[in-house]
Amino acid sequence: MKIDNNLESIYFESFKEGDQVAFAYFYDQFFSKIQAFSISFVYDKEEAENVAQEAFLHLWENRNNIDTVNGISSFLHTYTKSKCLNIIRHNKVKDRFKDAVLNQKERELDTEILNSIAFDTLELTELEHLISGSISKLPPKTREVFIKKRFEQKKNSEIAEEMQVTLKAIEAHMTKALKLLKNSLSDYLGLIIILFIYNN
Repeated sequence: MKIDNNLESIYFESFKEGDQVAFAYFYDQFFSKIQAFSISFVYDKEEAENVAQEAFLHLWENRNNIDTVNGISSFLHTYTKSKCLNIIRHNKVKDRFKDAVLNQKERELDTEILNSIAFDTLELTELEHLISGSISKLPPKTREVFIKKRFEQKKNSEIAEEMQVTLKAIEAHMTKALKLLKNSLSDYLGLIIILFIYNN
């Protein structure tokens, strides 16, 4: 063990002086550990390998700032953790951006579809009356749940609390409402779906 420590010390001094053989020694000692450490954050082998490679490049560039052999492990783990956390944060921002772009594209498509249909005022008014009439024919509790959910944009839990019923009851009322409306408005279902999307 003493010989190994002496060998490490010799390699460390050579590494500090820019010896690439000494660097390769520490690379072989730590690379698999750093890659495994990185995987525990990013859950992707290729990404983890890239992070580990970058960590060792950063180690080489900053070798003069490391004072002991143990400092190599500390440096690699600290850099890797920081890099992985940055990747995680970046991916979260990227996912939010992709979701926002997708939602915008969907809204634009909905608008294009609606604008491409030659509705006149009379047709829209008749359609709105037809929808309102069908909703008004729903059973009272079912109608109340449907209105709170679709028009007031409330969550099931909020509606359940307001009406003092269970979540399952709310889900049952919504299922019933949609089934009844589908049956009564089946001839106009495609246009109604577009109108609902456009208005929301």
